[in-house]
Amino acid sequence: MAQAGSKLKKDLGLLGVYSIAMGTTLSSGFFLLPGLAFAAAGEAMVTSYMVAALLVVPAMFAMVELSTAMPKAGGAYYFLDRSMGPLVGTVGGLGTWLVLILKSAFALIGLGAYVGLFFPNLPILPLAVIMALVFGGLNLAGAKKSGSLQVFLVVGLVAILAVFMGVGSFHLDVGQLSALFDAEAKSIFATAGLVYMSYAGLTKVTSVAEEVRDPERNIALGMFLALGTAVLFYAVGTYVMISVIPPENLSGALTPVSAAADVMVGPWGGKVLAIAAILGFFAAANAGILSASRYPLAMGRDHLLPGWIRRVSREGTPRRAIAVTVGLVLVVLLTLDPTKIAKLAGAFQLLVFAFLCAAVIVMRESRIHSYDPGYRSPFYPWMHLFGIFSSLAVITLMGTLSILFSAGLVILCVAWYFYYAASRVSRGGAIFHWFARLGERRYEGLDRELRGILKEKGLRDADPFEEIVARASVIDAEEGATFAEVVTHASEILSDEVGQDWKRLREAFLEGTRIGATPVTHGVALPHLKFAGLDRPALVLVRSVTGIHVVANDPLTDHVDEQDVHAIFFLISNENDPGQHLRILAQIAGRVDDEGFSQEWLGAGDEQDIREVVLRDDRFVTIPVRTTSGSRVLIDQELKAVHLPKGALVALIQREGNVHVPDGSSILREGDRLTVLGEPAALLEIRKRYLRVAE
Repeated sequence: MAQAGSKLKKDLGLLGVYSIAMGTTLSSGFFLLPGLAFAAAGEAMVTSYMVAALLVVPAMFAMVELSTAMPKAGGAYYFLDRSMGPLVGTVGGLGTWLVLILKSAFALIGLGAYVGLFFPNLPILPLAVIMALVFGGLNLAGAKKSGSLQVFLVVGLVAILAVFMGVGSFHLDVGQLSALFDAEAKSIFATAGLVYMSYAGLTKVTSVAEEVRDPERNIALGMFLALGTAVLFYAVGTYVMISVIPPENLSGALTPVSAAADVMVGPWGGKVLAIAAILGFFAAANAGILSASRYPLAMGRDHLLPGWIRRVSREGTPRRAIAVTVGLVLVVLLTLDPTKIAKLAGAFQLLVFAFLCAAVIVMRESRIHSYDPGYRSPFYPWMHLFGIFSSLAVITLMGTLSILFSAGLVILCVAWYFYYAASRVSRGGAIFHWFARLGERRYEGLDRELRGILKEKGLRDADPFEEIVARASVIDAEEGATFAEVVTHASEILSDEVGQDWKRLREAFLEGTRIGATPVTHGVALPHLKFAGLDRPALVLVRSVTGIHVVANDPLTDHVDEQDVHAIFFLISNENDPGQHLRILAQIAGRVDDEGFSQEWLGAGDEQDIREVVLRDDRFVTIPVRTTSGSRVLIDQELKAVHLPKGALVALIQREGNVHVPDGSSILREGDRLTVLGEPAALLEIRKRYLRVAE
């Protein structure tokens, strides 16, 4: 039985991201279009492919930034909805979903030209239907299985093409270099418009960002690696084709890669490249179904599509969204000609790319502190403005039919929004935060949603969370202590650390609670401030076994919330890094939401125990220095003489009830308790070395 609202499983790593991006890029653009591109621009088609790569870069950089800030299912839909509102989100999401369905069907049909090299009489349509069902079944089994297949397909494809490039490098005709610019500029750019969509698949992986482990690293790195590989293959591959295939044979050829291999090494080479083409089309179809199915899932979550489509199975798979997507692929295969219709959708994809470049501008200018991308695209805003205008310019080269088809798709999406969705949604995008700076309204729910995303993403490697907690002062509040008294005590402690007047800090904390800026929930309060010029964040931990009464206002609902809290975390950070401030808050919030936190917090024996309750279990280890364990070798040693694995640091020494921040000259004594921070692998080695029982 499916459960609505279940989270998708994070099954995709760097190789999975790279394979999805490559699988949707190296198919028709490499194996079918070169012949058509040569017919339009001659040898200058190589230049057209490079121009197309340049034009897609702004959209790709925009997608990387947006997906590292908001790694949620739905890709372009989610980014456009949260930046410019549900109407634009519906156009981008519903339209892109339908385009991906068309392109998946096109990939299944398009491989017919290469399958025909092996089985001339094999009917293509039944094969396409069977493969659609196979890929649908794999996707129903989860992103891990479909991602594993994708890796297999793409590794095989890249391996064969690498050999093709290596052999082809010995056949390159240097004399052709001058011909790369012989065509008129109009022909080069018009052909760039034809092959532009060859690179569009690079961005499709963002629709499964919610299922990517460490999205801030893996999405950005995977997409950049895929772009570099694609540009290399398109540049060298098309140059090999114009070098070895006679112009009369290349013009309009439907199997140009096999034809090139046939010339270089004989018929068997053509067969091997035909296998690569089949792998490429299979990879495009599999990745297309995988990424397309996340659009209806995300739109169902936001009530832009019927709610039943958003249900996720207990295994973390959006089975209903996948089933509907595969069903529509089958409808297209059986009733339409996807080889013609899919080509008409290029103008719509360019329009979405222009919107995505605009989305980055909107998100940044909204000045929402919780918009915290792990990667910020460079040359802002000039590259994004170039992406907007270049996409619109290329649309004009796509032809009347393509423009009319895309316009019809936009009208269909707008009609769906007003017919079905408008009455079901009441949110706005980040653009209203931008308007708020000009005196208009804003949608506060977006800030809360982005804060929730920060909590899901967790800390970055450079965030000093463990160090902050390890150095935090601890107040064990007495019975009957008031919130104002605790605020005064914490302000006096923080005053010395951040160089601010304690009275100013006290008033700021109290005012934040009065106006609703202090989160208070589940027995925990998080008063927090930001000041300029701080070297590092500072934290005070307050525990109250009997409870401290806190009165907090919610400015969104005018509701006054009163409750007794047992944990208060006073945080002060540098206002020049609001993203880090919010990530630390989100990390604390995530920890206190863990099952068993309250029991551990109230049961902690001393200050060091309290700190360790807050720290992540996989990022620290406590070493009691005793003669009965492996730590006996530390007794009477200077800390600088102790060999620790790379990535590990002794943050604190607890001795006779007091906590000391050590330096290299600190002498370790029997009975000390060391708190060591570090990477999981380093801490595992430390546990084996120092926590084992002495022989």
